[in-house]
Amino acid sequence: MNPLGSPTFRRLFTAQVVSLAGTGLATVALGLLAYDVAGAQAGQVLGTVFAIKMVAYVLVAPLAAALVVRVPRRTALVGADLLRAGIALCLPFVGATWQVYVLVFVLQAASALHTPTWQSVVPDVLPDEGTYTRALSYSRVADDLELVLSPVLAAALLLVVSSHALFVGTGIGFAASAVLVASVVVPPVARSVSRDRDGGGVHDGADGGWGGVTPVGTDGDERAGAGPDFGELPLGVRVRRGVSLMVRSPSLRPVLALNLAVAAAGAFVLVQTVVIARSTFGQGDSEVALLLAVNGAGSISAAVLLPRVLRRVSERTVMLGGGSVLAVATALVPLALAVPTPVAGLVAVGALWLTVGAAWACTEVPIARLIVRDVPDGERPAVFAAQFSLSHACWLVTYPVAGWLGAAGLTSAALVLAATSLTATITAVALWPRDRARSAVVVA
Repeated sequence: MNPLGSPTFRRLFTAQVVSLAGTGLATVALGLLAYDVAGAQAGQVLGTVFAIKMVAYVLVAPLAAALVVRVPRRTALVGADLLRAGIALCLPFVGATWQVYVLVFVLQAASALHTPTWQSVVPDVLPDEGTYTRALSYSRVADDLELVLSPVLAAALLLVVSSHALFVGTGIGFAASAVLVASVVVPPVARSVSRDRDGGGVHDGADGGWGGVTPVGTDGDERAGAGPDFGELPLGVRVRRGVSLMVRSPSLRPVLALNLAVAAAGAFVLVQTVVIARSTFGQGDSEVALLLAVNGAGSISAAVLLPRVLRRVSERTVMLGGGSVLAVATALVPLALAVPTPVAGLVAVGALWLTVGAAWACTEVPIARLIVRDVPDGERPAVFAAQFSLSHACWLVTYPVAGWLGAAGLTSAALVLAATSLTATITAVALWPRDRARSAVVVA
């Protein structure tokens, strides 16, 4: 079934698209605002802004999921969108860098609540695994297209409006997302936590569901063996819950390693593309944009194909294969950099970037399927928040590492990050059980 055939998902997906458009406009507008506020120091301001973004994602996502556990998810989504819209409309009026930092932190904190909550809603709206997988594909394509099309949209708008007006476009995007989300009925989430007589247990996949898991019902009634209401747990326990489940679950532990594999290869692409295109091969901004677009095209192509592939091939094979390809493609970068002619060199790098993009999607897209299959309904929001936080923690490390190592030499940077990606993938291989019965979630 086409997920867009569901009116609820269609509106949620449209909300995601307009929200992404607003985010893309904000990225361009922040760069221009940084120059207005800091002049020649704009690069430092932007670097700090991006670091604040990652810190907010890492720290806020689990805390926000724990704090809003009793708030209906639709209310949380609408509230986060309205907060983001309000912050966006405030940004044109700032006059100091510290004001930019504070507003950006609040904006990204709202995103750290919105994104995992949205991710936890979709599988409840689309209970069929095949339909849900196609929805994941659509979502990934939307993410990648935003990276490519938002700068184009911003450039077109700048022909007729000022740079500050881009923040108005951002606010409109977030407000439109809020209206769309408010127009749908979001299924309630189960509140109880499953446990065995010792206070801990294993969902062994014996009761139904995608992988056999049938957690507590969404009506809030506790079934035999169910534990307390999730919202009744102490705040500290709720904050740690998602991370604890990921660390203790045989089916999700490999995801922790694969997050690092993706971040290592992806950080090199995103940080060093401009250096490769301009310094190594002496090209201009258009070549930088082209290489990044090729990387996005690889991701989009893989995302489109994954629903069919995952009907025939296991997530384990697809994700571990993606991690392996990430490592190999990154390790081959020094050979591409050694190509003597600029055009041939750019073609070689472009081929690697296309491969990295495809492997990136293969490694990341199926993660949500694992969470939905193996995590009880009531704890999915916490696990989605944990995955959001932990994956960005990896980026928080690899972004500066890619920059620092690249300053010393692109070849050494590529090899170190390739080795990191390979080590992470090998770790995932060791952690990932082949037996589905052993890949159930351990619940404390």
